[in-house]
Amino acid sequence: MRFRSSLLAVLLGLCLVVPRMALATQDAATQARRELLDALASRPRQPVVAVIASNEGTETTDFLVPYAVLRRAGIAQVEAVAVEPGEVTLMPALRIAPDTSLADFDARHPNGADIVIVPAMHVDDDARVLAWLRRQASQGALIVGICSGAKVLSHAGLLQRKRFTGHWYDRDDLRKANPEGRYVPDVRYLYDDGVVTTTGVSASLPVALTLVEGIAGESRAAQVARVFGVTDTSARHVSAGFRLDASRRWTIARHWIAFWQHETFAIPVRDGVDDVSLALVSDAWSRTWRSQAVAVNAGVTSGRITMASGLQLIPQTAQQGGTRAQTLPLSPDGTAMTRFTTALDAIEHRYGMATRDIVSLTMEYVDTSR
Repeated sequence: MRFRSSLLAVLLGLCLVVPRMALATQDAATQARRELLDALASRPRQPVVAVIASNEGTETTDFLVPYAVLRRAGIAQVEAVAVEPGEVTLMPALRIAPDTSLADFDARHPNGADIVIVPAMHVDDDARVLAWLRRQASQGALIVGICSGAKVLSHAGLLQRKRFTGHWYDRDDLRKANPEGRYVPDVRYLYDDGVVTTTGVSASLPVALTLVEGIAGESRAAQVARVFGVTDTSARHVSAGFRLDASRRWTIARHWIAFWQHETFAIPVRDGVDDVSLALVSDAWSRTWRSQAVAVNAGVTSGRITMASGLQLIPQTAQQGGTRAQTLPLSPDGTAMTRFTTALDAIEHRYGMATRDIVSLTMEYVDTSR
């Protein structure tokens, strides 16, 4: 009888602990969202937003999604700012022509930007970028690090003594580099003293839409969210489970070794192509360790493509895409999010659930279909 009473007490205790843990996570996410919106309330109504890019390599979705969302929302002066003049190579797919360079931006905006968005970069400790970010922060800009853009912010010293999040793969590095700061799990985005950090690639849409809400209000943000098929812009996230275990390492290894099975998928693009859909779909197909997506000009003429945001895409020709490249058209129907989840379904159908899992893992996407 005593054993049964003890067991009952333990079970009741667990029933209380689990809801409390869930409630604590929900409260942290609610607070994170409120803090970011409060910080944006004091910003200009038509802010100058600089989305910075390293010419040598900048993460595709981290860069294109915030740029496209804010530009297409029509609520800010948004500029794609490259470190140097010339085209930017996006990782793992696509190439773009930026609007301007750091030097030109500084000449036109001597007082700095109101908001600076920092994607993940191939070189995350470029001295020119770090100095520029420090200067922008000192002039009062809100600095937003998307995904592993948090590492760039860390190298710039902008995470010292702050709460922060970041891509799951960077957790330990960020903690070690910022011993007086505090890593916060289970939030997709987090504001602290002029700096915003986010979890992985998939956080780019919710944080961009939250920026829209903070600048232009809830109604405008809801309108823009519907365009892209986003139903949840909260800061809620589930950090547990995002880790590179033995099974996932094996999936990556066997795909990488079997190079003769690697495939190229050519996405035909025309003027007006949805940048957000293109970013998410090309990003997903280029993270399988079995395939690479490229954008090819679908028109009769070659040259740059103007995407829906106005940003210039530099597509490959069909020949550059490869004679064996398979066509991967973007669906004319649906939203960016439905096209993304359709891409995940197609990846699973072609390569298996383990590969779909790798794509979701690297993009830090909570795949609710599993």
